Amino acid sequence: MTTLSRATRVLLMPVLIGCSHATQRAAASASVAPAPAAAGRALAVTAADVAFMSGMIVHHAQAVRMASWAPSHGASPAVAEVCRRIAVSQRDEIAFMQHWLQDHHDPVPQVDTTTGRMLSMGGATAMPGMGMADTAAPMMPGMLDAAQLAQLDSARGPVFDHLFLTYMIQHHEGALTMVQQLVSTPGAGQDPLVFQFASDVSSGQAAEIDRMRHLLATVLLGAGTD
Repeated sequence: MTTLSRATRVLLMPVLIGCSHATQRAAASASVAPAPAAAGRALAVTAADVAFMSGMIVHHAQAVRMASWAPSHGASPAVAEVCRRIAVSQRDEIAFMQHWLQDHHDPVPQVDTTTGRMLSMGGATAMPGMGMADTAAPMMPGMLDAAQLAQLDSARGPVFDHLFLTYMIQHHEGALTMVQQLVSTPGAGQDPLVFQFASDVSSGQAAEIDRMRHLLATVLLGAGTD
C-alpha cells in the first residue's frame, strides 16, 4: 500500500472532516418518510421489505466479521472500541431481522455471530449489478469484495486501523444506499418495524460514519509523525 506523506495526510484531514456534513445530509435524504399508517391498520409486507431485511443481515454479518479481527490484528484502543460497538449493535440487529423474517414465514439467513461468517443464505440474493463478497455471501452496496477482505485481514497495527476505518466508512455508506433503495420502492417500508429499523440504520450509521471520519483523520496525522 502506498505510504502518504505527512503533508498529504494533513491536507486530507479537512476533507475527511468536511465530508461528515455531506454524510449527514445524505442520511437525512435517506430517512424513511412519510411515517406509516396508524397502529392497528394492516399493512402489506412487500418483497422489497423482505429483500432489505435479508440483505441487511448479510451486510451486517460482514461488518461483524471485520470488527472481530481487532484483537488479533493489533487495532489501537480507539479503533478496537469502534469495532466492539459495531459488533455488539449489529449482532443485536441481526437477531432482530432474523426474528422479523421468521415471523413473516420468509427464509432466514443464518450467521455465526462470533465470526460474522454466513452459514446459510436463506432468501438473500445479490442486489442488481453486484457480485459475490466471497464464496458464501452475495454483495450488497458498500460490502468489501474478496480482495479487500484479504487486504484487511493481512494488515496489522496502524495499517489495520487505517484500512478498517476506510473500509467500514465505505460499508456504512452502502447501508445508507440500501435504505435509500428501500424507501424509493413504491409501497415498501410501510411495515412499522421495517420503517423504524430503516430509520435507525439511517441515523445510526450516519453518526458512526461521522465519528469514523474524525478518527481516520487522527490516524492519518499520527502516521505522519512516525
